[in-house]
Amino acid sequence: MKSLFLATAAVAALAAAPAFAQDGVGSIGVTYTNTELDVAGLGAESEAVALDAGFAVPVSGDWTVTVDGAFAYAIDGAANQDDSAVNGRVHGSRTFGDVRVGAFVGGSEAADEQLWSFGAEAQTRFDKVTLTGSLAYETIEGVDADIWSLGGDAAYFIRPNLRVNGGLGWSTIDAGGVDTDGFSANVGGEYQFADTGISLTAGYTHAEFEDFDLDADTVSVGLRFSFGGDLQTRDRAGADLGRTVAGIGALAGAL
Repeated sequence: MKSLFLATAAVAALAAAPAFAQDGVGSIGVTYTNTELDVAGLGAESEAVALDAGFAVPVSGDWTVTVDGAFAYAIDGAANQDDSAVNGRVHGSRTFGDVRVGAFVGGSEAADEQLWSFGAEAQTRFDKVTLTGSLAYETIEGVDADIWSLGGDAAYFIRPNLRVNGGLGWSTIDAGGVDTDGFSANVGGEYQFADTGISLTAGYTHAEFEDFDLDADTVSVGLRFSFGGDLQTRDRAGADLGRTVAGIGALAGAL
């Protein structure tokens, strides 16, 4: 029961995306990630693959509903351990000219841990640039945890089918008497082949958790199929809000 909302959001995004191909704007993709960890001088490596989707549908006037979700699987997980994870979000937003303002609710589940997320987001668009900022509050079910996160992203469209982006994130975590801050920086890009909905994605994220002496470097590559237009059209429709949302999930990359 506790995963009902997450399952609904994730399955809606993954299963309903093709059905919205004629009426909405969005994408579905598969991504491989490789993460190198450094914990107090000790190194480790992890790999994962994720299937994700997101789509936006205008509902009334300038209002839009965006749904995004993903299923992830750790390729090299330990024996007798649940290697799968699910996450999902629902966003409601309104445009005021070239500005979009909205809020979201969602969460993620991995093994027996359940995290809930609530937040606000704002976006402004220029000719070739989209700037996005978001604020999130998160809590872990069954744990006395308060997590606040800020995130910012800048996307530059060299062409409507070619995007490069960069972002910064910060989180402060108070859980079970442990206080720590985390920081992240990321760069990425996406290229959509001409006259097709198929695109290639790539990204890099560096994350640090101060009091845990933990650094994580994540490299990702992926294949994506978009419907409803090119990359810039998808961005301006609000279908990419899941890519820029703040939170410890985004901060930690594949973690």
